[in-house]
Amino acid sequence: MSDSITGGWDEEFDVVVIGSGAGAMTTGVVAHDRKARVLLLEKSDRYGGSSAMSGGSLWIPQSHFMDEAGIEDNREDALAYLKEITAGAVDAEKLEAYVDAAPEAVRYLAEHAHLKMYSMPAYSDYYPRAKGSKPGGRSLDPETFDARSLGDDLLSMKDQNPQMLVMGRLFMTIPESRTMLTRAPGWIGLMMRLVVRYVLDLPWRFKSKRDRFLAMGNSLVGMLRQAMLDRGIPLWLQTGAQEFVVENGRVVGVVADREGRSVRVRARKGVVVAAGGFEGNQAMREKYLPGPTRVEWSCANKSNTGDLIELARDLGAGIEFMDEGWWGPVTVVPGEENARMLVIEKSLPGSLMVNKRGERFVNEAAPYIDVVNAQYANDSEATPCVPCYLIFDARFRRTYPVGPLLPGAQQPDMFLGKLLRDGYLKKANTIAELAKKLEVDAANLEATVARCKEFAKTGKDLDFGRGDTVFDQYYGDEKVTPNPCLAPIDEAPFYGMEAYPGELGTKGGIRTDARARVLTDAGEIIPGLYAIGNSSSPVMGRTYAGAGATLGPATTFGYIAARDATAE
Repeated sequence: MSDSITGGWDEEFDVVVIGSGAGAMTTGVVAHDRKARVLLLEKSDRYGGSSAMSGGSLWIPQSHFMDEAGIEDNREDALAYLKEITAGAVDAEKLEAYVDAAPEAVRYLAEHAHLKMYSMPAYSDYYPRAKGSKPGGRSLDPETFDARSLGDDLLSMKDQNPQMLVMGRLFMTIPESRTMLTRAPGWIGLMMRLVVRYVLDLPWRFKSKRDRFLAMGNSLVGMLRQAMLDRGIPLWLQTGAQEFVVENGRVVGVVADREGRSVRVRARKGVVVAAGGFEGNQAMREKYLPGPTRVEWSCANKSNTGDLIELARDLGAGIEFMDEGWWGPVTVVPGEENARMLVIEKSLPGSLMVNKRGERFVNEAAPYIDVVNAQYANDSEATPCVPCYLIFDARFRRTYPVGPLLPGAQQPDMFLGKLLRDGYLKKANTIAELAKKLEVDAANLEATVARCKEFAKTGKDLDFGRGDTVFDQYYGDEKVTPNPCLAPIDEAPFYGMEAYPGELGTKGGIRTDARARVLTDAGEIIPGLYAIGNSSSPVMGRTYAGAGATLGPATTFGYIAARDATAE
């Protein structure tokens, strides 16, 4: 912490936003439109953060995009749903602020900031049995964004996580990914269209391998970046905030390291912390998260190291939910910077997840946050679950993608090379032999596989209810009956890979109120300081409402923070 009287200012703005993800950019655009002079600071050499790497969805109840899709929603249902799934862990005032401002925020961005999204009518809320849930519509997916308008600025955007790209190169929307990965009717034609569009992007193709027809997180960030460029809002890369400057108890600016030079930046109306969580900080992970935990298990931006959470803590800010993450089971692929989340693989018929005893411990098709919560809850000396193991057979391998592997029909085992030789993927002719290679209990694994074969015949998982809900079935295979999430594992060879408790980002952070203002442990406001996104305490508490429950609140509370800071 620095006192403002100790030196002058190198630069002066009204609002300084620390971070460059979707929430940060929303804050910047809205504050600028309310006549504020705005600056965004990004400590890495790429903008977009975890937002750019993500699926890019926004969970927004009662949005005008739902209206356009003919899907009904209302405030009462949205609040009832959030109150039930958060189970009293989040203040009602904060839940109400989110439900009220979220549709307003996305309408504003759609009308003023290039935001083009569509409601996904088949993508259910994650807890369809909860009061007020909807079978689809609240999760919004970005439309494809033509990034040719960004020019070379695109090259400074954080790359999309490769698991969300076709062949690690081509963009696809979430519905397109579902079509491709489940090999639904039309998937071959879709694949050909994506390839042709990519190849014919000339002369760019000679300059970069990057696809300029963006989808998912890159699309969302691209739209918001275009809005910033339209407005001339400055974004300083390689500029990390080092201290908050305080005057008479109010945060009035920051001291930042800009490419090795210390700069003092005034923020007349407010500083907004939107710098992500602490997923890239092993020491903080070990201090706060359940264990074991590793940076390598994260799918998020490794530049997020919790610096601003700790700086805010030094000011007296409270912190909440620091033991939580946006959990999901992951596979760690040798040589890749980030883990890959097993979102679709765990739901498709013909795969199982087992612990070291060769036993299932969860409905694999459940929301990914629940899979990891079960993994940690059941992990013990008697039943080790970290790592657990995703197992499948030749039929599954031939038909579906798994982690970095294309379906075997397109990428036979002979082309897997080091992934097989170095043990990333285990392969065996019998279940017992596979168990030996995975070092799990062979008798139990054989019994588990046999029991699940009976479940596949009847369509009813008597142990965990896999495939019982509309959410479970979203990533199932509709061609498989009677349950699109269940099929026998009985065709040799058999395969297995380790699955770890990973995340899309840490969830806990700085305590805030319904207006995104930072609060002390005692609930007092720290004037001039705001926090949003994964830097802040989550409005979702310990749960996950649906696809986009990270970025929906980040953009909404960015909108709220910008309006509050510029209200005077």
